[in-house]
Amino acid sequence: MADSLRTALQLDGSGRLLDVGCGPGSLTLLLAPMFGEATEVDADPGLVLPHPLPPRTAIAEPVRRYLDPTRRAGRGSLPDGTPADEDSVYRAAGFGGPDRLEVPGRVVTRAADDVVASVFSLSSSAPHLFGDKVTAFETELRQLLYDASPTGVFSEHLREIALDIWHP
Repeated sequence: MADSLRTALQLDGSGRLLDVGCGPGSLTLLLAPMFGEATEVDADPGLVLPHPLPPRTAIAEPVRRYLDPTRRAGRGSLPDGTPADEDSVYRAAGFGGPDRLEVPGRVVTRAADDVVASVFSLSSSAPHLFGDKVTAFETELRQLLYDASPTGVFSEHLREIALDIWHP
């Protein structure tokens, strides 16, 4: 979408963007690099993110570079992703349900250390996977974070989580 908008409007990194009704600012943050200046406004001041988002897309690049592209899970790998049809496995094991519990998303403030910890908490980028390159990776990760927010503070809009609860 961003590339299409850049082409259609012949955006060159100058000019101003005013995002009215920006919500948490996700679109503003996507489009801001295409303008010289960006401003976001929303009727609900609690929705506007007070700090930059963690650069998750940029973080994924060094993860791919340091690790081979095979999807990992713990100490194993999932070359074909996770298995499908989990519901039938639960039912075959005698479980009923599921009962769905939905937890709404919210905006949180995170320090750079929190973002680093969140990257290392994923089974696909756990520290042991980097071996003797873990320090080099973390140094590069922290530089990405500093470039995105020199203050080391980020806002992140956590997505809604749905929990499926199976019972005997």
